[in-house]
Amino acid sequence: MAAKAFLEGGPEDLPTRIVPISPPGFEIKIPRRGGYEHFKNTPRHTDTAEGKLPVYEWFERTEIAE
Repeated sequence: MAAKAFLEGGPEDLPTRIVPISPPGFEIKIPRRGGYEHFKNTPRHTDTAEGKLPVYEWFERTEIAE
């Protein structure tokens, strides 16, 4: 079973807040609208419909260079 994380903060219109993480680490990058939303690992966990998951918190957006 793949590890998953709960995403906190960032754009309100993200398609999902529960994402796979492989391998678990410091940062998750979500491709979105010509860039990436960056989420960093926190020491917190939250209860979700998929069980208790680590919380990754949004910290920046970067644009993809054209």
